[in-house]
Amino acid sequence: MSTPSSLAGSAADTLIGLEKQFWQSMVDEDTDTALGLLDEPALMISAHGSMRFDHAQYRQMAEHGKFVLKDYELSDMEVVFPTEGTAVMSYKVRQVMAPRESRTVAERMEQHMSDASVWTRKDGRWRCVMHTETPAEAAH
Repeated sequence: MSTPSSLAGSAADTLIGLEKQFWQSMVDEDTDTALGLLDEPALMISAHGSMRFDHAQYRQMAEHGKFVLKDYELSDMEVVFPTEGTAVMSYKVRQVMAPRESRTVAERMEQHMSDASVWTRKDGRWRCVMHTETPAEAAH
C-alpha cells in the first residue's frame, strides 16, 4: 500500500524533526529526551563495532561515556518508507566531539560521517530502533 506523497512528505518532515531532536538531546546532555525517542532494545553500528542496548545501557553511555557531542550539522537528509510503520533515513553529519572532562576548545575534534537511522511506529509514536555511522571524507 503506497502512502500519498503529501502524507509521506509530512511524515518525512516529522522524522527529520525527531532525528534533529535526538541530536540536540546529545548536545544538551538531556538523556531523558533521547530515551523517549529510542526503541528498546535498539541497535547501533559504528567504527567501534555493533551493539544492542536497552534504555539503562544508553543512559550509562550518554552520561558516563568518554566523549560528548558539542555541535553538529545534518545535511542531505533522505527518508524512505518501506512500510507505513517503518522509515529509513540517511544523511551526512558534521559533528564536533570533545572529551567529557575537556575545558578547552583545543581538545575538540571535528568529524564527518555518513549516518542512517531506522525508525518504527509503535503505539502511534515514532522511535529509533537502529542507527549507523560511517566515517566520511570532509566536504571541500
